[in-house]
Parts: sequence; structure tokens; C-alpha cells
Amino acid sequence: MDNNLKNVNNELKNILMASNKEENNIPIISTDKVIGLAEKYQLSLREVEIAALQQNIIPARYERNYDSISFSEQIRLLNSTVAIVGCGGLGGYIIEMLARLGIGNLIVIDGDIFNESNLNRQLLCSENYIGEGKAETAAARIKHINSSISTKAYSQFINSENIVPLIQESDIVVDALDNIPARFDLQKSCYRLKIPLIHGAINNFNGQVSTILPGDKGLKIIYGSLENYSEINKNRKISVPSFSPAMVASFQVAEVTKVLLKRGKLLRNKLLLINLETMDINILKMG
Repeated sequence: MDNNLKNVNNELKNILMASNKEENNIPIISTDKVIGLAEKYQLSLREVEIAALQQNIIPARYERNYDSISFSEQIRLLNSTVAIVGCGGLGGYIIEMLARLGIGNLIVIDGDIFNESNLNRQLLCSENYIGEGKAETAAARIKHINSSISTKAYSQFINSENIVPLIQESDIVVDALDNIPARFDLQKSCYRLKIPLIHGAINNFNGQVSTILPGDKGLKIIYGSLENYSEINKNRKISVPSFSPAMVASFQVAEVTKVLLKRGKLLRNKLLLINLETMDINILKMG
């Protein structure tokens, strides 16, 4: 493996030298070239992309990330693992954006299947996928978008007993669930594993986002006591137009990126509230 990486680095140096002969030209390696080098030297696509970035060569798929995201930061993203719990309205958009951003390892978790009522808002759902599993469809979508990414798909509904082994490999977890009791189970497991949790929720024209780090009260401040939420609440259907999950998912992915790259100001101990009907955006301090 070491010799293979050495050989890849030698070929990458040739790309760099050729690019340096052209003024004001940022070195770029095409996806086809990445695939070719990976096959030639029996490496993963991600290993080749990281090797390129280490020599300040940008994989073409990440060209527009630069210079919002530096070479070293893109490597950090490629080496990161993010778990998305829920592959429906919020989850579909989150998965799409994280795959395009270049998160190297994605864990997708959802025990549900697509039905016709999902067609109005769930990015992963199409008429051809009615009856298909959401987690498996998400994994296929990721591979279609970015073949460099390693994906694990779990077709399971989470509960207090099964969630820990599903998310324990992740650096950060994204809450894309649709019921409050499951959110409390997820937060409790993240606390136990000392993993940051990015909370998001939608209803009608409204959405909310918060970043919950280990030790924060988080959902208890937002929702109060878990005892307030019965099985009737858990299974209650809400109205969600197509644009609401896309909006909230964007804020959640931005928080994921900032946590992983240790950049910017987080929504920690804060709740971002968005009303798209009135176009009001407010940040409430919690605790």
C-alpha cells in the first residue's frame, strides 16, 4: 500500500509540475483521473483525492469548494464521519449536501419506506421509489453523487437500545427525525458517546436548528420534559411544504461543517427560529 501511495504521489507531482507552467492556474485533477489512479494502484478514490489535496491539487468535484474550504479543511472533511438519523424530508437534503460537500464517510439510518405522501418534499423520493427503503435509497443516491464516499446504511427505526452501535463511529450526528421521543433517545446516546448533535425540525412554514454539544441540556430546554409527549404526539402527521426541509437542512449542514472544521460561531445553547411566511429569523438564547 505504501508503494502504491508513493507511485500515486509521483504521478500527482507530474500534474502539479505541468500546472505550475501555466500562470494563475490552480492545479485540478479530474474525476476520471482519480478513478484511473485508484484502479491502477489499487487504492480507494478517497485515498487518491486526499493525496492530491496534500499536494495542493484540487479534485475537480471540489473545485467550487475552494477557497471557502482550504486544502487541509477538505482533507478533514474527507476523513470525517457523519451519521444522519432520518432519510426523509430533512434527511434527504442533508444527505445530498453532505455528499456533494465531500464528507468521506456517511452513515444513514431510517427504517421507513417511501410512500406517495413523501413526493411533495422528500428529495430522495420519486414515483419509481414508492415502497423502497429510505436508507437503501439514500446509500444509492450518495454513491451516484460521489463515488469516493464510504456509506453505511441501516434500515432501522432507532430506539434507546439500538442507537449507540449505529452511531458510535461518527464524529457528529444530524437529527433529521420526525418525532420528539426519538429525538430524546438520540440525544441521550450522543451524550453517552460524547458526540455533537445537530438538531433540526420543521412544521409548515417554520423551522428550527440548534447545535447540541455533549453536556448541553439541548432538547430539554427546547421541548421540556419527555413525559409531555405521548404516542399520539409521536405519530401525529404535520404539514410540510417542499421548501421548509430544504431551508432547515441547509442550516444544519452549515453547522456540521463548522463543527468539523472548528470554524465560525455555532448555534450552541441557541435556537434558530425561521418563519418563511413572515420572513422572520430569530436566535433565542437557551439556558
